Amino acid sequence: MRDVLDAVSVWFESDDTFAVGTVVQTLSSAPREPGAAMAVSYGGDVVGSVSGGCVEGAVYEAAQRAIETGEPALEKYGVSGEDAFAVGLTCGGTIHVFVEPVDRRRFPEFADVAESIREGEPVAVVTVVEGASIGARLVVWPDRTSASLGEAQLDHAVTADARGMLAQGQTGTRQYGSRGERRETALTVFVQSYTPPPKMLVFGAIDFAAAVARTGVFLGFHVTVCDARPVFATRARFPEADEVVCDWPHRYLERTQVDERTVICVLTHDPKFDVPLLQVALGTSASYIGVMGSRRTHHDRMQRLRELGFSDAELERLASPIGLDIGSRTPEETAISIAAEIIQTRSNGTGLRLSKTDGPIHRH
Repeated sequence: MRDVLDAVSVWFESDDTFAVGTVVQTLSSAPREPGAAMAVSYGGDVVGSVSGGCVEGAVYEAAQRAIETGEPALEKYGVSGEDAFAVGLTCGGTIHVFVEPVDRRRFPEFADVAESIREGEPVAVVTVVEGASIGARLVVWPDRTSASLGEAQLDHAVTADARGMLAQGQTGTRQYGSRGERRETALTVFVQSYTPPPKMLVFGAIDFAAAVARTGVFLGFHVTVCDARPVFATRARFPEADEVVCDWPHRYLERTQVDERTVICVLTHDPKFDVPLLQVALGTSASYIGVMGSRRTHHDRMQRLRELGFSDAELERLASPIGLDIGSRTPEETAISIAAEIIQTRSNGTGLRLSKTDGPIHRH
């Protein structure tokens, strides 16, 4: 719901009933992941998407029914259904969309959830999508809960599991018995985790950094640009970055929290900056460390790091020279090359043209 939050917040404040369709499960080559949402206002306005165009028409009709009847429903579209081609899901996948009416009476916790999302506070919204209590909801924060699924033991079991999923940034379905038994299937809940956006740390306030920052924001990262030179590390040069920091890169990274979702882009290609920075970066759990520079600069950098005691296995973590080989030359093209490598690393993709590969297009 993060993508449609601004629009539905306005609808919520107007006290009109609207409907939200959320992807809760996908199989095979479905185009959107669980958590993707499409909302329909009382007046028929639409924001968001659940399938990139495949089943939006059918979900729109289901949303209007939900607004009229006040009843939630789990809609299933897939290649095995007779209506797969009628609704446009021709990609061979299966998509389950939970469509529910929303207003102040049905979701009084909405404003608190929206505030947590905007403030970067982790929160999970748990909804029963199949079972006797369909539509029941529980909101889970790391330190508190709100609402109930209707049974205390169920709430206790779901809260524990939701907090575990929230800590990992996971969204998906789980099944329970009516009293929270984990090996039973009386009901299915959908846990939607809202965690702070992952960090992109861009070091080196050059023109390529501006393009990388723009691309990072587009991909949903919280982007910080850092450079030790005050004349270059300015808000005017990087208006789209979330933060611009003037400090020595290695000192800034030493005091910055880095986790497994963080990506680091080192664009300084100057030994006095990037070697101390990489010493710190290689000691973090960052999922991606990309380093800009020519092949000659790369070999010189690797030698310096080996002399500092880093092994070849440790240096394998460095994506250097940075980016995928797509023939990029301009800052914008280079930013796309870097973004493609970050996505490829995260999803374990091949980096090949899809026309040269087999199997599902969409990886999970």
